[in-house]
Amino acid sequence: MIRKILALSAALVIALISLRAEAGHLEEIAERGTIRIGTTGDYRPMSYLNPTTGKYEGIDAELSKLIAASLNVSIEYVPTTWPTLTADMMSGKFDIALCGISRNYDRARKMAMSDGYGVGMFGKTILCRKADAKKFKTLDDIDKPNVRVMINPGGTNEKFARANLTHAKLIVNADNAGIPEQISKGAADIMITETVEALQYIRADKNLAAPLIKTPFTRHSCGILMAKGDQELLNYINFVLAELRMDGTLASLEHRYLEP
Repeated sequence: MIRKILALSAALVIALISLRAEAGHLEEIAERGTIRIGTTGDYRPMSYLNPTTGKYEGIDAELSKLIAASLNVSIEYVPTTWPTLTADMMSGKFDIALCGISRNYDRARKMAMSDGYGVGMFGKTILCRKADAKKFKTLDDIDKPNVRVMINPGGTNEKFARANLTHAKLIVNADNAGIPEQISKGAADIMITETVEALQYIRADKNLAAPLIKTPFTRHSCGILMAKGDQELLNYINFVLAELRMDGTLASLEHRYLEP
């Protein structure tokens, strides 16, 4: 009888711990006084770590501040990378992640994703040298053995390139923010990127072009990433986004950072 009671007690403790892990995350953040935000810091205009100021810039940096302010806590940025983003999120290294994270079925099966923002503003496109812009009108024009395509590992850009460019030469470069310069210098011909990111780079470098920016290969939105099962936190983040959408703040940020 004693063993049964002990076993039941142990099971109850485990159940309570599990329940607190699922339902007490917001309270944990409040007690800690900080919200841990995972970000790659390499994606203009979403989340970019400015090496000069040491501060994060972009729409996701703005959203991070608004979310933290709503919780009356400060931000603790936790650096991550595209190859390790999923593992870092699932291992609990941060509470949420914001860095221009595409909403897709694969992520939704493994983790939780907030409602989308920037809806219809994101899509896979190309960055190339302005002198070569007329050469690339379709995927077939790019998918040739003599075309060098530079990709950042671990994200949806790499997945798109590997799925659709089976003949082109793929060059992996871990420095996503440095790829446009490599294209401009001639180290590669094409960068697979997002429309909003391409827009930033063609504005900054007159040697670059994004000839398919108005007709991207795909369209999607971005979302805020969380651990699967943390329904309370997911509901709260969606509530914050809904409030920001209703009072016009989100539209203002999208206009500032994402629109041409």
